[in-house]
Amino acid sequence: MIAKAVYIRDISPGQTIQDIFLLAEARTGQSRNGPYWSLVLQDSSGQMEAKVWSPLSQQHPGLSSGQVVQVRAQAANYREKCQLTIDQLTEVDAAEVDLGELLPPSPVEPDNLLAEVEELCRRELTHKPWRALMKKILNDPEIRARLLPATGAKTVHHAYAGGLLEHTLAVARTCLALCDLYPHLDRQILLVAALLHDLGKAWELSSGLSCDYTDEGRLLGHIQLGLSRIEPYLAKAKDLDEGLALHLRHLIIAHHGEYEFGSPRRPKTPEAFILHFADNIDAKINTLAGAYAELDGTEQRWTPFQRYLDRYLYRAPHTPAPEEPPAPQPRKSDAVDDRFLLLPLGSD
Repeated sequence: MIAKAVYIRDISPGQTIQDIFLLAEARTGQSRNGPYWSLVLQDSSGQMEAKVWSPLSQQHPGLSSGQVVQVRAQAANYREKCQLTIDQLTEVDAAEVDLGELLPPSPVEPDNLLAEVEELCRRELTHKPWRALMKKILNDPEIRARLLPATGAKTVHHAYAGGLLEHTLAVARTCLALCDLYPHLDRQILLVAALLHDLGKAWELSSGLSCDYTDEGRLLGHIQLGLSRIEPYLAKAKDLDEGLALHLRHLIIAHHGEYEFGSPRRPKTPEAFILHFADNIDAKINTLAGAYAELDGTEQRWTPFQRYLDRYLYRAPHTPAPEEPPAPQPRKSDAVDDRFLLLPLGSD
């Protein structure tokens, strides 16, 4: 077993490092000096960009995401971000490393997250056709097996095992909170749609080391894949009103909001708008949390440039928590009379 010594979170410009990493991304490019590799290295602490220039790049023509590699590299600042230049690279058998050192950890066990989803359905879904539909979907052995290790995205947000369930649960809770604020909304269909809106990601992305798009993921996308998985259950849900089933389909296909964001349809009901905004809020907040995590242990206020958000982010100071009120002083009637404290022992 190859032991890991240096983690990405601890790498700083000027260091020479030699260690094992997972290839999260591997893309080829062409420079004046020949072909090169543009890589994203990953371990359990985060990700970092790296370059392999010619002629070393030509010695490794088959690099791909999901491979484990051992590299020697120089760390330097590039566009205000630490990046590695690799001068030695060896492909490593994944069986020789502890994969827990290379994959980002899930904050909560996926089994616990799925149990919370099921409890939410039992507590909130009082309309029997909705409850029956969700019970049958969540009890499908293939769906459960896909959901537990599924990631919420390839790289941007919730990109770890259990990330899809974590995102799903957060979107559902956000929708329910907004229903408390706007009670005219259909609370139950919003919960069902929130729990199913990204179901297709369990087939769009592969789990495990590669966490890459599958063939059906690239060709169809998670919205179409998710609808295809729930259609057989909707067809058998004879007690479910056809208008409700149609609305559920609309909520799922419109949750990306706009055509330019890959939405087949734009939201056309209040519930569709709520689901879209709840989905966007959770994705953005998780992305922000990942960016701020890069500043942990430093005094820096600004993050490096965030490509997916197209901006730098500022870590603002928090308003101080309220101070604890002083302990109440005993009333005079409850206090011991000072005169008795001055009396010598044995006095009357």
